Amino acid sequence: MTQKLLYDQQGSIVTLTLNDPELRNAISGMEVIDALVDALDRINKDYEVRCVILTGAGSAFSSGGNVKDMKDRGGMFGGDVYGVRTGYQRGIQRIPHAMYELEVPIIGAINGPAIGAGCDLACMCDIRIGARSARLAESFVKLGIIPGDGGAWFLPRVAGLSNAMMMAFTGEPFDAEQCLRMGIFSKVVDDDKLMDEARALAARIAVNPPYALRMAKRLIREGERTELSTLLDMSASMQAIAHQSEDHMEAVNAFLEKRKAVFKGR
Repeated sequence: MTQKLLYDQQGSIVTLTLNDPELRNAISGMEVIDALVDALDRINKDYEVRCVILTGAGSAFSSGGNVKDMKDRGGMFGGDVYGVRTGYQRGIQRIPHAMYELEVPIIGAINGPAIGAGCDLACMCDIRIGARSARLAESFVKLGIIPGDGGAWFLPRVAGLSNAMMMAFTGEPFDAEQCLRMGIFSKVVDDDKLMDEARALAARIAVNPPYALRMAKRLIREGERTELSTLLDMSASMQAIAHQSEDHMEAVNAFLEKRKAVFKGR
């Protein structure tokens, strides 16, 4: 059986590839949901990992939900109203929880269309680089449904409220340059340069101390939902931890000695 998700680690960088090109990397099946959630948990436990890249195999990033399953009322779309609610909670909604709790930075290398839940998955990444062939569509209304996978939470934080509403209410696709102007993409590159660009950015991130990266990301996440005084208290505590680390002293010494720092995650 073909693996629905490929896990490739090169040094401190992990590349996750959605690997079901025949279904344009749909993410509503339990096999891919389990694989993605397990991979993110594995990364959290591996302090050798400092950055992650998420992309798709073939010509699409992800088509989101499997529309055939919707028609047949199969998989997570099956059962009565309570069955469908449970299907979402035990199925695709595990992805936004796992993505939000991922401790290391994750770059979305959006290699093609990201539709519906695929659009939302892209927005769950910390940084997005788009291929010129990429396009995003918050297309749920076109199928008479709503973003059931957390898109109503992630998209406004990425695109801004007005842009998120435009995308959600029209359900129309937006091309890579439009996504760049809306701030969804940090950069747009030619298709054949996408992974090189993502790996180069991952390398720029991964050169930094692993604990500092994880704590910095945690603080930014907490800042989305926490009062300033609480965040400052957390920052002081995390800073005290950072100041006691070997990596901090290595960074200071390397700066003063005008050499490249070598971090050991201690």
